[in-house]
Amino acid sequence: MLHANLTTLHVVSLILELFADQPELSERLLADSGIDASDLGNADSRITRHQELRVCANALSLRADLGLALGRRMHVSAYGLLGYAALSSATFGDAWRLLLQYPALLGTYFTLDLHLDGELAWVSADEYRYPAALEVFNLEMCLASLKLICDDLLGQPLPLSAAQFRYAQPAYVEHYGASFASALQFNAERNAFAFPASWLQRRLPLADPVTHLEMLARCRKQNAEFTTRQAWLARIRQLLSAQLAEPPGLEQLAQQMHCSPRTLRRHLQELGTHYQELLDELRFERAKTLLGQEDWPICRIAEYLGFSETASFRHAFQRWSGVPPSRFRA
Repeated sequence: MLHANLTTLHVVSLILELFADQPELSERLLADSGIDASDLGNADSRITRHQELRVCANALSLRADLGLALGRRMHVSAYGLLGYAALSSATFGDAWRLLLQYPALLGTYFTLDLHLDGELAWVSADEYRYPAALEVFNLEMCLASLKLICDDLLGQPLPLSAAQFRYAQPAYVEHYGASFASALQFNAERNAFAFPASWLQRRLPLADPVTHLEMLARCRKQNAEFTTRQAWLARIRQLLSAQLAEPPGLEQLAQQMHCSPRTLRRHLQELGTHYQELLDELRFERAKTLLGQEDWPICRIAEYLGFSETASFRHAFQRWSGVPPSRFRA
C-alpha cells in the first residue's frame, strides 16, 4: 500500500490488452484505481504503486495465472531507455549489471540479485514489502519477465538449469513451462532461476558502444528525475505520518513544504496522487498495525488517527480494506 516508487502505465496497459476481447471488463479492471482509460495514451504519465496494484488485484480476481501471462509479454523494450541500454551492452553480464544498477527504472516490487554459485548464475527476487495477497502474482510476473528479458538480450532462449519458488505448487503449474523450461521446485528456500554462468560472457547481438553511451546518459537523467520526485513524496508522507492525530490541511501542508497550495496540488498530480489519498494510505497502514495490538481498542485507534467518531473510522476502514476493523482484527 506504500508509495515506494512511481511507475509507468505499462503494466496497466498490458492488463487491459490481455482482456481486450472482453471490453465490458475495462471499467471493472480500473475500478478504485483513480486511472482513467484516457490516461493510457500519455507515455509520460506516472502512477503510484498503489494504483498499479489495485488494477492488478482487480485482474487477478479474473485470472489466476495473470502474473505469468503478463511476465511473458513484458519484453526488454517494455523497460524504455533502460531496456535499450541493456540491449546495446557489450555482454550479457554487462547488461545484467546495468539492470541491477537502476531498480527504480526497472520498476520491480522486489530486491533483485545476481550471484554466482559454482558454475551457476542465480537471479533471485527477495524483500517483498507489498500486500501479501499479491506476492505470488508479483513474483511470477517479475521472474517470468526477467527470463524473457534474458531471451531478448541474447536473441535466443537462455537455457535454465533450475527454477525455485518459496510457495506451494499452484493449480496452474503447467503454465510455468512457457517461461521456466527447467526442473521446477516449489516450497524452496528462495525465489530464483539459475543458468550456466558461462553465458554471462556472451557478446550481445545488438551491442553498440555509441548507442549504449547515449542510452546510459539518458538513464542517469531519468533516474535522477525519479529519485527527486520520490524524495519529495517521501517528505510529504513523513510530515503527514507525524501528524495523523491532527493532520494538516492542504494549505498548512503546503506551508510545511515551503510552497504554495497550488504548487503542492500540481506536484501531487504529477506524482499520480492527491492529498486525501496519501492521508488515507498512511491512516490505513497505521490502523492495520494498531489492530494487531490487542491492547488498542478500536475507539482509541480511531482517536489516534484523527477521527472524531469511531463510526467514521469504521466506515473508512471498511472502504479501505473491504472488511470492518473488528473482522480484520479477528
